Formats: sequence, C-alpha cells, structure tokens
Amino acid sequence: MSEKMKHSGLWTLFFTVVSLAWVFPIVLVVVNSFKKKVYISANPFSLPTKDTWAGLANYARGVKLTGFFSSFLWSLVITVGSVLLILLCTAMCAWWIVRVNNWVARLLYVLFLFSMIVPFQMVMFTLSKLSDMLSLNTPWGLWIIYLGFGAGLAVFIFTGVVKGIPQELEESAMIDGASVPRIFFQIVVPIMRPSIISVAILQTMWIWNDYLLPYLTLDLGKYKTIPIAVQYLKGGYGSVDIGAMMGCLVLAIIPIIVFYLLCQKYIIKGVMTGAVKG
Repeated sequence: MSEKMKHSGLWTLFFTVVSLAWVFPIVLVVVNSFKKKVYISANPFSLPTKDTWAGLANYARGVKLTGFFSSFLWSLVITVGSVLLILLCTAMCAWWIVRVNNWVARLLYVLFLFSMIVPFQMVMFTLSKLSDMLSLNTPWGLWIIYLGFGAGLAVFIFTGVVKGIPQELEESAMIDGASVPRIFFQIVVPIMRPSIISVAILQTMWIWNDYLLPYLTLDLGKYKTIPIAVQYLKGGYGSVDIGAMMGCLVLAIIPIIVFYLLCQKYIIKGVMTGAVKG
C-alpha cells in the first residue's frame, strides 16, 4: 500500500468518526422522541423497548402544548421572506460593487466584511429597543433585521462570483439593447445560481434555527417561532416535558434536513467559486 493511499485511508477514518459524532445527537433526539418521558431522563442512551415505547404520544402532546403549527407557519414566513430578501439585495449589491469599483464601492465592501466580525452581544440591546421604536417587532419587520445580519457573508461570496463573470457578456447584451434589470436577471443571476443556492442553504439553516434574534425583537404575545415555542414546554421549578420537547425538535429538524439534502450538491461548488475568485 502506497503512502498516499495510507494517508487517504486515515483521513477517511478520521472524518467518518467526526461525522458520527455530529450525527449522534440527532439520532439520540429521534430515539428519545419515541420513549416515555420518565425513561428519557432515567436512561437517555437506551433504545425504546416495549415498556418505554410511547409511540407518537410525545409528538401529539408537543404539538398541542406549543401550538406547533402556528409557530411552524411563522418560522416559515420569517425564513422564506428573510432569505429571499437577503439573496435579492446582496446579489445586486455585490454586482454593483464589482462593476462600479470606485472608492465608495470598496468602502461599502469593507463595511460589509466588518459587519461579520462585530459580536452580536454588542448590538443586541440597542437592536431590541430600535425594533420596538421602528415597529420591526413583526415577522416581516424581522426580514429587514436578518438582512442586516446576513448581508456580510452573502456579499462576500457573491462579489467573488461576480469577479469571475466576463464583463463582455454584459456589454454585448447592453449593445443589443438589454436594460440593466434584464442583464442582471437573465445573464448574471443564472451564472450565480450555484452560489445563490449555497447562500440560501446557509442563511436558511441559520434563520430557521435562530432563537435569540426573534426572542429579542418579536412581539411574543402574537408571534412565536419554533425555537421559542419549544421553550414554553418548561414548567415551574425547572420541570420540562422532555418527551414533548423531543417530539417538537424532530418535527423542527425534518424540514431543514430535507431542504439541505435537496440542495447540498450546490453548496461546495458555490462557496468554492466565491472563495477562489474573491
């Protein structure tokens, strides 16, 4: 066996172990979601047996106690609206930054990069106050807030992709009489498609699972996302309906896993394109 093949086998073994370590908590949640709640705390690592099997009772109780379907709807509205707004605004902004390429564009690009390194804790209390003052404490108001926090990474990736698009394509279309919006949506966007899908995946996974930002900004008397609704399963004196919580967590995980599996083939290609050209 050659030295190269030996190293390849070791790396394969290493990443297999790492992958299993990442997947194990998800498997543990799924397994415990079918056990009676008293046995989840007593022996969380055991498989369900005839005595511990709860079937779908945890799921039914979790859905009822949390108002899961209402929370699911608000999570869906917030995630879809925020991701679409981020993709549209940042893709156009990145295109403008690359094609204009003056000091204003370069300064704006630096500010986008700077926004990625500012700790959220520095702005969280001010953000909460401003969201109330500007009436952004609604799901559609949260779209704008997520745009601000998600723009840095998206612009960084998209600018790298746009730099790799031959400008002659756009100039030829302009000579043929194409308008600026038509050039962007019919020429630039199709070329950017892998990176757009990659950014969509990353932003969707972040926004769907986010707890802190909706908790700080939303009017919780009217709107609750899934992560917030799950917290309401906590009772007095630290008691938790762990069975119902496990069931809700599984229901919350399923949509994001399905979305990721459908789009995963684009993520590496899109991110690598932006990184190499950037």
